[in-house]
This record gives sequence, C-alpha cells and structure tokens, in this order.
Amino acid sequence: MNIQEELNGVQIYFSPRILTAVNDQYVKVAKIKGEDIPWHHYENEDELFFIISGELLMEVENEPNKIMKTGDLYAVPKGINHRVSSKEECAIMLIETKTTKHTGAIETNITKSIQEQSY
Repeated sequence: MNIQEELNGVQIYFSPRILTAVNDQYVKVAKIKGEDIPWHHYENEDELFFIISGELLMEVENEPNKIMKTGDLYAVPKGINHRVSSKEECAIMLIETKTTKHTGAIETNITKSIQEQSY
C-alpha cells in the first residue's frame, strides 16, 4: 500500500481512514484543515500523531501549544484533553487502539464511527 495514494482517497477533512490493523491498533490517515475538532480525551487509550505533510497545531491541556511539522511525531497520553487544527491542509497518520472513539465521549457533526472510518 502507498500512503500517499491512500490519502488521495480521503476527501473529507477530520475523517480518518483505517489503512490496516496491527494487533489491537489501527493505523489511520486523515486530512486536517480548520478548527472543527473539539477538545476531547480518551479514558483508556493513548493516541499517536505523525505528520505526513503540512503543519498541525496540537493543543494539549496545561501544556504550551505545539506546531507540528512534516516528520514530527507526538503521542497524547490517555486521559489528557487535546485538540488539533490546521490553517492549511495537513496530512496525518494516527495509531490508535481499536476501541478508540473518534472524538472520545464528545459527539459532534464530524464524529465518525469505526464503520465510517473503514472504506
């Protein structure tokens, strides 16, 4: 599989696409643009972000904001409130436990179920 080709199939911002599974983890890609992701956290799961292209603003509660750039990697520990945004299109890879809900316990118009993330 080619990650860039898979990203070409992602047409909706903030809508992760499951590429594959490794043990109990999903490997996903997504495109981010704008500020639609709400503050959220996961009770039992960490979340890993890898920036494929562009820049991502990572906001983590009680920490300075981080501007992540192409090639950067960041893991958000379970229980930590966070949100992401990007002024221009940013492509990311996520590694999340299969039980991880898209926006945690927060449901908005952008929240996607696991079924909606599987193409």
